[in-house]
Amino acid sequence: MSIDLTEETITGAVQQTFDNTSDVRAKELFATLVRYLHDFAREVRLTDEEWFTAMDFLVRVGQKSSPTRQEFILLSDVLGLSVLVDLINHHRGPFATESTLLGPFFIENRPKVPNGADISGGVAGIPLFVTGRVVDPEGNPVAGVHVDTWHSDGDGYYDVQMPEKLHDQPAMRALLTTAADGRFRYRSIAPKYYPVPTDGPVGEIMRVSGRSPIRPEHIHFRLQAPGYDPLITMLFRGDDSHLTTDPVFGAKRSLVVDFVRHEPGVAPDGTVVDVPFQTVDWTFTLVPRSDSRNG
Repeated sequence: MSIDLTEETITGAVQQTFDNTSDVRAKELFATLVRYLHDFAREVRLTDEEWFTAMDFLVRVGQKSSPTRQEFILLSDVLGLSVLVDLINHHRGPFATESTLLGPFFIENRPKVPNGADISGGVAGIPLFVTGRVVDPEGNPVAGVHVDTWHSDGDGYYDVQMPEKLHDQPAMRALLTTAADGRFRYRSIAPKYYPVPTDGPVGEIMRVSGRSPIRPEHIHFRLQAPGYDPLITMLFRGDDSHLTTDPVFGAKRSLVVDFVRHEPGVAPDGTVVDVPFQTVDWTFTLVPRSDSRNG
């Protein structure tokens, strides 16, 4: 390798350092990454000050991240990379439920609950009754599907954002399993639209670009079953005015649902509710794993 590198020869020299990489895919990824990074710097004529600012920004993104606050995922989300990777890798066909982002607030520490359980964790809000059904592309029910679900409260906060109020206990999230008929159901409280966290470095991007940080109202789901392609998706309230300005580009027309309002009375689980409540009823279609790799 030459010691007299120029603006034109530095890229090839760095790429050559990966020539002995035993993992062919890793070699391709690093060599291509170097090419695009160097091309970017040359195209915009990156200054010393801008480079230092970028390095400081990435350091602060790492410092802001924690087990319950994934600032790097949020950065990927607001730059559209998360959705792009999902679009590249998940072509489920016209009859399957579309996937979208996992988001920064998923955690493994969630309670396993039976169907029909109240997962609100005692948080006050408008009662919400969610009924779901999981089927295959032919409409046959899929039993034994592990269904993760999580959402915000009526003020737009997730449980991990309220550790003191909830005494570090999970709320508005749970892991359920579909019954023989492919169904699952639970009671919770209605979520609300909310801003993505803007108190960290990613918030600086939102402010400098003049973008709205408000995510439309939604409920998260992650479905997993042996023999099927895992599905990460959301259901969005249809009358939410923020659907077309989702800052993480996750909203999709096929995932828009009705949050149906009901007057006080008998709820879907047979209980009597003495205040107005809402219901959501949706069918999720999973694709067999071998099929999910096609088209």
